[in-house]
Amino acid sequence: MQDKVTFEYAIIRLVPKVEREEFFNIGVILFSKRKKFLDVKFHVNPKKLNAFSCELDLDAINAYLKSWELISKGEASAGVIGQFELSDRFRWLAASRSTIIQSSKTHSGLTENPEKEINLIFEKHVLDAS
Repeated sequence: MQDKVTFEYAIIRLVPKVEREEFFNIGVILFSKRKKFLDVKFHVNPKKLNAFSCELDLDAINAYLKSWELISKGEASAGVIGQFELSDRFRWLAASRSTIIQSSKTHSGLTENPEKEINLIFEKHVLDAS
């Protein structure tokens, strides 16, 4: 049995019309310092997007989220932010924004396996919410 370690996560939300403050969950950011783990998992349901707003470009949203994924992995193509320390990259990804893609407040927990944990949170808060 492995030791449990702390982790933090935030839910990624799509807010199609910021002025209306309506949103739906599209992803998860999960960070575990002790496991040196940071990952982003996302999926935008096209039907749900169209129900909220048919004016948004799904490809543009996915490209933006893909850049978050590159930042989480520390890829050189992620630019300066991608070169930050793991914890700083998480803080940047989970920071408050006033754009159409936002993060929830961060939450914490204990896990033996951060990769398994991000999948469970993703299924519960993104896929099951679709």
